[in-house]
Amino acid sequence: MTDLAQPLTLPCGAVLPNRIAKAAMTEGMATPDGRATAALERLYGLWSDGGAGLLIGGNMVIDKDHLERPGNVVVDRPPDADAMERLTRWAAAATRGGNHFWPQLSHSGRQTQANVNPHPKAPSAVKLGLPGGQFGEPVPLTLEEIADLVQRFAVAADACRRAGFTGVQIHAAHGYLVSQFLSPRSNLRTDAYGGSLENRARFLLEVVAAVRAAVGPAYPVSVKLNSADFQKGGFEFDDSLQVARWLEAASVDLIEISGGTYEQPKLLGIEGMEESEAQNVAPSTIAREAYFVDFALAMQAAVTVPLMVTGGFRTRAAMEAALASGAADVIGLGRPMCLVTDAPKHLLAGEDALPRYEDERGLVPGWLGFLKRFQMVKAIDGFAGIYWFYQQLWLLGHEGRTDPALTTFRAFRILEARNKAILKARG
Repeated sequence: MTDLAQPLTLPCGAVLPNRIAKAAMTEGMATPDGRATAALERLYGLWSDGGAGLLIGGNMVIDKDHLERPGNVVVDRPPDADAMERLTRWAAAATRGGNHFWPQLSHSGRQTQANVNPHPKAPSAVKLGLPGGQFGEPVPLTLEEIADLVQRFAVAADACRRAGFTGVQIHAAHGYLVSQFLSPRSNLRTDAYGGSLENRARFLLEVVAAVRAAVGPAYPVSVKLNSADFQKGGFEFDDSLQVARWLEAASVDLIEISGGTYEQPKLLGIEGMEESEAQNVAPSTIAREAYFVDFALAMQAAVTVPLMVTGGFRTRAAMEAALASGAADVIGLGRPMCLVTDAPKHLLAGEDALPRYEDERGLVPGWLGFLKRFQMVKAIDGFAGIYWFYQQLWLLGHEGRTDPALTTFRAFRILEARNKAILKARG
């Protein structure tokens, strides 16, 4: 029986020392021009000391004009000496415990906020279906721009390899650019990158091929993939199964199963966006705590590539059951590690359960109900409480502490002010 402490040998030959991963969670701690900082070193050093076999960074952006949020680390060209030194220090801190550390390479596409870029590039001119003017009118990418982006992923992966990161993850989920290409709702192209699933997956597979060529055969390459978009006419589970088969053939070493987009955020949480809400999920899955286990079980029957499942895990019994069933090879943790940075050590030492702070703190605050009376963006409900976790990460990185007594509204105000300051500094 597989247990949490058992190592995992990836197809490329690299070995994860155990089956627990810190899933990607957006940090927002880079300099205004996208360079790594001492705060990131401190945060990831704490996590490296915490016992996880794998840490995955959150949204390292490969185009400075398409941030996921202000404060993203940006690697969109070969780093200069200062940027490389900062990346190297970050990687060293994040691997000091003998674990792996993989950045999550990402491009936000049409999910770039309008205050960053009012006309973001995307597969097609399909605006995000959310009111409020937060996201601008996208401009379709040209073939030349697509080719350039493929190479930017490769350049970023190579830079991270040289800096000491031990692998990379390509973000193809949650409605960001690669996910936009995969979805027939957001990809209306009639050229080689649109139409059939094979065409819609072309961008992802070209990115994987370019990254693999840049880092070599013995370096871990992972993909975060939606099991489905959970939207009518969107990327469906059968599509995901086929893409997983193609990824396996393309020498991907680990697929992380996720789901949802900004337009359908019920299965999203702190980005990682890995912490799912319970709506629209099979009761059997909720009972096991891991919201994507059912999808992973079906996918495991179709591919042999190792799978990582993240979302909702709190008890060691549920994690070990997912491993024993064959549904997951790696268990991803997110929100618990925003306050208990050594949560993996607790689990490996035999602790039965991790705290669920969103329940304990009542992180769906009363003021959301007031906003919903005015038909505010439905994503607000899906993202309720995320700002609270963002602020816990910021405190860990800058001060080495957390503030469990912080109110959600106070966290929201702090984050909004910080974002404005970063954008002002960017010019």
